[in-house]
Amino acid sequence: MSFPAYERYKESGVEWLGRVPSHWLVTRVKDVAEIVNGYPFDSKLFDPEVGKPLVRIRDLNSAEAEVRFAGNADDAYQVTSKELLIGMDGDFNVGRWRGREPALLNQRVCALRTISRVSSRLLELALPDPLKRINDLTYSTTVKHLSSYQVGAIRIALPPVEELDAVVAFLDRETAKIDALVEAQERLIALLKEKRQAVISHAVTKGLDPSAPMKDSGVEWLGQVPAHWEVKQLAKLAKPETTITYGIIQAGPDIEDGIPYIRTSDMSGHELPLEGYLKTSPEIDAAYSRSKVRTGDLVIAIRATIGKPLKVPEHLDGANLTQGTARFSPADDCDADFVRYCLISAGAEAEFERLGKGATFKEITLEMLRKFRVPAPPYSEQKRVARELDAILLDLASLSNAAEAAVILLRERRAALISAAVTGKIDVRGLVQTAEAA
Repeated sequence: MSFPAYERYKESGVEWLGRVPSHWLVTRVKDVAEIVNGYPFDSKLFDPEVGKPLVRIRDLNSAEAEVRFAGNADDAYQVTSKELLIGMDGDFNVGRWRGREPALLNQRVCALRTISRVSSRLLELALPDPLKRINDLTYSTTVKHLSSYQVGAIRIALPPVEELDAVVAFLDRETAKIDALVEAQERLIALLKEKRQAVISHAVTKGLDPSAPMKDSGVEWLGQVPAHWEVKQLAKLAKPETTITYGIIQAGPDIEDGIPYIRTSDMSGHELPLEGYLKTSPEIDAAYSRSKVRTGDLVIAIRATIGKPLKVPEHLDGANLTQGTARFSPADDCDADFVRYCLISAGAEAEFERLGKGATFKEITLEMLRKFRVPAPPYSEQKRVARELDAILLDLASLSNAAEAAVILLRERRAALISAAVTGKIDVRGLVQTAEAA
């Protein structure tokens, strides 16, 4: 849908604003809002339950604060949902306090007090773009800080009072429509994720034949399995000449032409990446020949995301591991993809979570992994289940990818619409009147 433009424009002198309607005012934030800084409250007096809620950056757009200030704060400025809040560290977020009771303001958050709700809402819509530009300019710094002076110096385009209502009303109406579409797509993505997990869990524990007689597996997370299936320890499914083992303990400095090794940090995605691996020396690699992986093996995390399995692709044939990962080489009568699906099923993930120990990060021992019991159908059935799951999950991934792409496009559309309206690139006065008349 195309929107009308104003008849006359002028140069704003501000890069992000560009040309604005000739009768609009280009002004600074501090000229239309009072900026109130937060206070450096003593963290020794923070309490999860007692005192007044304390709004920190993480609490923007939240109805509850993670901590409360239990000290005397009678003279401190308190905010409500009426004030617009700016987080001045990190990504410089714009938000509000959504709680029912007034809250105190942390030193890394400032509040903007305006004359009216409409002008506050205009700032809420207009400020994310210039704040992002400031954020991008400070990207190279280790920790990004924003001052209230910088907030106050941001220049915005301000329409006359009689147009201000129209701009805000138009954007509230149109962004609500877009937000509803985004929410619907996000619900679809969540449902597809649940469907994916349910399909995997059912296939690896119940098989593909709904009429197959069942038996108790003897394993709590598995429940009943087809009567002709076996249940085996993972170590019993490995190649006889191999063992499930972790890798290099001290990999030494990164060697440009060395041997790549796989860490748990390399396992964040659904597949092992093409590049980005640290490399160890041939001498250290040779000392850990037992943990070298081959194409088709599974690398299983025994730290952090415990039990997560990823298949070794051809480009990592001959790579090694660190002590946070383990190698599983499937026996000739074991399908690696079936085992992989078993380990990412809901029941297996819950069991790994139960087994994991540790305060800083969870981990399991090699012995726990070796004794981890999984279903073991006949080899031909393992392959059928794995191939069926491949096909079903490919379809689900296609639907999920389409929904994620739709969310991206909708959010881009939302941002573009807001930018056009708050900088006067479109004249929304007639659009609002038409909608109200209809």
